[in-house]
Amino acid sequence: MVGSATARELLLVVAVAAVGLLLAMAAAFTPWPVTPGGAAPSGLVELHGPPVPTERPGSAVG
Repeated sequence: MVGSATARELLLVVAVAAVGLLLAMAAAFTPWPVTPGGAAPSGLVELHGPPVPTERPGSAVG
């Protein structure tokens, strides 16, 4: 009977982990409500590199 108790406890641990994973995915992928007058909703950050110089100061062009 020790084996069935261990299997039941392991099943409970796996079930709780699966529910936690589902809740975390729901929190991560559902859209957040926008409140008027509140902070802007979070979103992806656009990455921009430094501007590339077209001419170097002091160089002769032509």
